[in-house]
Amino acid sequence: MTIDEIKNLDLDAIETRKGEIADALENATAEQMDAFDVELKAIEERKKEIAQEIEQRKNNMSEVIRNIDSVVVEKFEERGNKMANIEIRNTPEYIEAYANYVKTGNDVECRKLTTELDTTPNGTGTVAVPEFVYDIVKTAWDKEGIMSLVRKTYLKGTLKVQFEISGDDAQTHAEGASAVSEENLVLGIVSLTPISIKKWISISDEVYDLRGEQFLRYIYDELAYRIAKKAADLLIAKIEACGTVSTTTCPGVPKLQDNPALDTIAQALGKLSDEAANPVIIMNKATWSAFKAVQYAGSYPIDPFEGLDVVFNNSVRAYSAATTGVTYAIVGDLGHGAIANFPNGEGIDFKFDEMSQKKLDLIEVLGREYVGLGVVAPGAFVKVVKEA
Repeated sequence: MTIDEIKNLDLDAIETRKGEIADALENATAEQMDAFDVELKAIEERKKEIAQEIEQRKNNMSEVIRNIDSVVVEKFEERGNKMANIEIRNTPEYIEAYANYVKTGNDVECRKLTTELDTTPNGTGTVAVPEFVYDIVKTAWDKEGIMSLVRKTYLKGTLKVQFEISGDDAQTHAEGASAVSEENLVLGIVSLTPISIKKWISISDEVYDLRGEQFLRYIYDELAYRIAKKAADLLIAKIEACGTVSTTTCPGVPKLQDNPALDTIAQALGKLSDEAANPVIIMNKATWSAFKAVQYAGSYPIDPFEGLDVVFNNSVRAYSAATTGVTYAIVGDLGHGAIANFPNGEGIDFKFDEMSQKKLDLIEVLGREYVGLGVVAPGAFVKVVKEA
């Protein structure tokens, strides 16, 4: 058998060949014995190769098994922890403990049930928040038309945002020509200093005595939306306070002086920056009626709102109540031009005062949320003001 043929033998074929050689040795010539000796050496080398291949396969298989075990254990433990946390914070026992925590500020009972911190998005509390509570707060912010469109961040302390006041355009450069001139860039910085938005209501002793989910739904439903609405009103005030020209601390907000007409919103759109790609219209409901009256009075079915969504906010002065120069509508991109920063997450902190109105059997409940609001881009909004 040739050396090449031996290299392709498996263990069974090797043993068969060795038996054949042993039988042939009895009557072999000296020349044949030399050939058998060479063949047997090649067979032994082939056996060593096969043994090494088997050992390597064992090692590879052991490594694969270890990796699989590690991944399975890790994934199972990770999923188990998350599922345990979700299941625990949604149990009646935990919801009751969380309601007591809201009433008293003492979280010991909650932490006895779960030792993990809140894993819900954006850190909605210092202890794990029941899912329905998180949903109530999120729905309140989503329901408020303005705040649902504003970009949100969750950075500690005062957030500083840089914006461009002015800058040169890009330049062309031909091969071999002199170097392009340096850009003249003027920048400004907006500081979003957090403030506490507070809202309080009085509840009866009977409401205070409600248990678990009933109590939490009543408190959060009453206060969450009111706080979100106040945040929207504050942002509107900040937009109205901006001048038409950018300063080093405040982006510019152009102004259009015009009364409701079919082309008013179109003119306002023309004053927005290129970056304001998703504008909406913010106005009082009474102003919306004024624009619709203009539309109905026209001879053609023209949309005075240019197909834009209208977001109602009655902190914007109604056109009928505005005096000359007063803003009655705002056109702009809330996602590009404004930021709401929540240093402590979007959760609401509560304080209960059982003493001030105790003779009336009433308890004062104060809800507080910490948020920084501001306009962060020039030309992102246009104020439409009343014309004489």
